[in-house]
Parts: sequence; C-alpha cells; structure tokens
Amino acid sequence: MPDAEPPDLPQTPLLHVMYLEPRIPGNTGSAIRLAAVTGARLHLIEPLGFDLSEAKLRRAGLDYHDLAVMQVHESFDAALATLPGSRVFAFTTRGTTRYTDVAYRPDDILLFGPEPTGLPAEVLAHPRVTDQLTIPMLPGRRSLNLTNAASIATYEAWRQHDFAGQQPEDSPSRFP
Repeated sequence: MPDAEPPDLPQTPLLHVMYLEPRIPGNTGSAIRLAAVTGARLHLIEPLGFDLSEAKLRRAGLDYHDLAVMQVHESFDAALATLPGSRVFAFTTRGTTRYTDVAYRPDDILLFGPEPTGLPAEVLAHPRVTDQLTIPMLPGRRSLNLTNAASIATYEAWRQHDFAGQQPEDSPSRFP
C-alpha cells in the first residue's frame, strides 16, 4: 500500500480518516476506496484484525489501492504525532455534537473505532480529542457500518470545502 502522494491528488489533504484497530478487511478496503475518490488520507492504527494483503481487503478496495494515500501506525499516539496541529473528532454513538455542526478544516482527523465496539473510553478522553461527534439515527439502532459512517462524515467535510479537487463538471462521473 502506498505512503507516497499519487500524482493526481492535491498537495494539501482534504482531511484525515483514522481507523483505530480495524477488524473487518472489507470495511478497510472500502475505506481505501473512499480515500481514493475523495483525496482524504487514510490512517490505520495497529493492531489490525487482518493482514493487509487479505483477499477481502483487496476486493473491497478494487483497483483504488494505488490511488489512495494510506499509512499504518503502531499506536494512536504515534499516529497523532504525525499530525501535531490537527483537530481530532471522535465519532461515537455517545457523542453530543452532530457531525453537521462542525466547521471542518482541511487538516482535521475523523477518528473511528473498531467494529463492533467503537472507540474505547481512554481514547475518547484523550487530550487531543477535540470533540465527540455523532451521526443521527433512529432510536433503538446500534450503529452504522464503519465505512458508511466514515463516508457520511468525509463527504460532509468535503462539501464544506466545495468539493475541492473534484473532477471537472464537463467530464462524466466514473461509476464501476
């Protein structure tokens, strides 16, 4: 998986999507695809619940692996050390701020916890966590799929920046 900038991505990141200890390869493969199509940077924090060469991960990411910027970090603190000035928004069903009530900056970190437990209390209480955000749902529902939640939040942040770097309006969209 590449750590370098693919040639067609903007030099300034849209934002950083961070998965703490992801366990399901298909979700991470989908996150690779999300990063590739939006220009977000994907950060995975070990331990991972799968091998990065796993077939389900490759299948979910399809041919987008070479178009995404992804880094693997040995710990949450190590990941944060690479982004010292970034705000950290922790997504949790227990959050009190709606994800739409934030004015996102290009260097923000959108932090998501492992499936199915979510972010642990010690991460939510970390001094670098700026706020705990929630995505509204109907009562009695547990949570959204990890990458569905990351996609909702990533597209809201991208929308707030007028979809910077999107393909020109006169070229057709690419749907697989």
